[in-house]
This record gives sequence, structure tokens and C-alpha cells, in this order.
Amino acid sequence: MTEGRANPWLYVLAGGLVVGTLDITYACVFWGIKASVPPEQIFQSVAAGLLGKASFDGGAATAALGLGLHYFIATSMSVTYYLVASRWARLWQRPFEYGAAYGLLLYLIMNKIVVPLSRAGGGGGHKITLWVALSVLVHVFLIGVPIALFTRRARSELSAGASRSPFQESSR
Repeated sequence: MTEGRANPWLYVLAGGLVVGTLDITYACVFWGIKASVPPEQIFQSVAAGLLGKASFDGGAATAALGLGLHYFIATSMSVTYYLVASRWARLWQRPFEYGAAYGLLLYLIMNKIVVPLSRAGGGGGHKITLWVALSVLVHVFLIGVPIALFTRRARSELSAGASRSPFQESSR
């Protein structure tokens, strides 16, 4: 029996939610301290990638859209890592090295491709050295590595479930 085994996808989705929360918390704390920017405006800045400057006139609705988009992106990052790790085992076998590299890759993709191509207009914080340095660290240690660790857990759940025969008795 497979009692007590969780669905591996729950770990993948949890990874997206955890890293999304860590990342948005970092942005809210940094900009709250640096420039007294309220969280609603941080969330609207995410929605600006889709709506442009109009997102800042949308109140709670565009803030909610931005927060939803943020978690969608974070979860997509987690799903992507998991899917690639399904074909390349080193990604989940060595989560610290490959997770850190993935976090750095995500930072570069988001800041050199996604944001410039979005309707956000490039954002304002990317020129502040402290913001850039901390953002790289956040992407490496609070996004990439946790995604890799959640993937490792998901893969171990998958392996444990696959190694059991449906006819085996539970050892508990």
C-alpha cells in the first residue's frame, strides 16, 4: 500500500508558494524600509508588467492581480525545475549547487528579458546597487535553492512510491 505517501506535485506547488512568499516579502520589506512603499504598490508593480502604468490606478483589484501573477510566476519556476529535473537527475541530487545556479539564471531571465519586454517600463529599482546585490542573493538562496530542495523531496516521494509494489504490505 502507499499509505502516508504524498503526491510529488504537492511539493512542487508548495515550493512555488514558499519561494513566492519569500520573494514578495523581501520586496515589500526592502521597499517599505527604503522608500516607504506600501505592499499594495509592490503588488501593483507586478501587475504593471501586464497592464503598464495603469496598474497603479487600479487599487486593490490590480494589487490582487499582481500578487496572483507573482505566485503564478513563482510556481511556474518550481514546475519548470521539477520537469527538467525529471530528465536530469543531477538537478535534484545536488540541490544546493544546481538550485543556486537556477536562482541566478532566474534573476538574469527576469531582469534582462522578462521585465524589459514587459509593459512595466523597466522598473525603477534595478539601478540601486543594494537592491541588485540583495536581489541576486534572494534569487540564489531564497528562490533557486528552495525550489531544488522541494524538487528533491518530490522526486524522493515519487521514487518511494514507485519502488513499492501495490501488493506489498505497509511496514507500519
